[in-house]
Amino acid sequence: MNSGKRNVHFGVSVPQIKRSWEETAAAALEFERLGFDSLWVNDHLYGPQSPNIPILEAWTICAALAAITESCEIGTLVTPAGMRNPAHLGKIIATIDNISRGRIIPGLGAGWMEREFTDFGMEFPNIKNRLNQLEETIQLFLEMWDPEKEEVSFTGSFVKASHLVTQPKPMRPPPLLVGGAGEKRTIPLAAKYASIYNNVAGQQELLPRKIDVLKNACAAIGRDPNSITVSQQCLVTIAETETLAEPMIDRAAKIFGGHLGDPKGALALSGSPERIQKQIQKHLDLGCTMFVIEFFGRDTREPAKLFAETVIPSFR
Repeated sequence: MNSGKRNVHFGVSVPQIKRSWEETAAAALEFERLGFDSLWVNDHLYGPQSPNIPILEAWTICAALAAITESCEIGTLVTPAGMRNPAHLGKIIATIDNISRGRIIPGLGAGWMEREFTDFGMEFPNIKNRLNQLEETIQLFLEMWDPEKEEVSFTGSFVKASHLVTQPKPMRPPPLLVGGAGEKRTIPLAAKYASIYNNVAGQQELLPRKIDVLKNACAAIGRDPNSITVSQQCLVTIAETETLAEPMIDRAAKIFGGHLGDPKGALALSGSPERIQKQIQKHLDLGCTMFVIEFFGRDTREPAKLFAETVIPSFR
């Protein structure tokens, strides 16, 4: 897998929870202006801690971002395969890809929050069957988006479609991202189908192991591991100096409690710009060349600006 300074991709999550669309849009436009490569949306129908926490719906945001931005790619981290009708979702993604003129990265996973499924009238199978559902959804999408296929019929255990037509097709073959930490099914599914494998933030310290599992999964099916981009979802806690960063890192540890990884961990992107550059290089040396960043701060445009001005130029 590639390392070094070429092809390093910096994505950033847009503010979405307890935020107005105006706040989301303003941040997205600023991130694009600052030179980030992609914008990312969490795909939850409910706030992760409570259904009563306001959160904007992911694919609706993606459509709006596609209309107001010009260059950034736009993706979800990640869309649970069984949370919506898969054929309808495939049509939605194809449409948004046209709105963006070929900038959509569909991020897919198995999902974990039961009420996001059941409260909206969808079944919530056990994890084994949710992963089967994920694979069938990927298979359906690949057929739906194939420019050579005018009509698709699909009969799986969980995904079904009959004489399905998708027009217009996506403007490019959407590069699928498969995200998750599961070593028995999720990472092998990424090896089989994905353009991008994303390691979740809570497993950042285990990135070397996850990359080894991915390489082994690729070897088992005869795929070149260099054909898959390795991505790391990560919290970035940045300040101008280490002294200023220390209290921020302490607050981040208390607020997130490991959900977005350990901000004091060996691979954490925490501290001054100089330290964060060294931490990024550790990832590149492992073969991870893509970063999906959650900046720590109430107005994430401020740390994003510092990162864009002091870190990104070292990897361009």
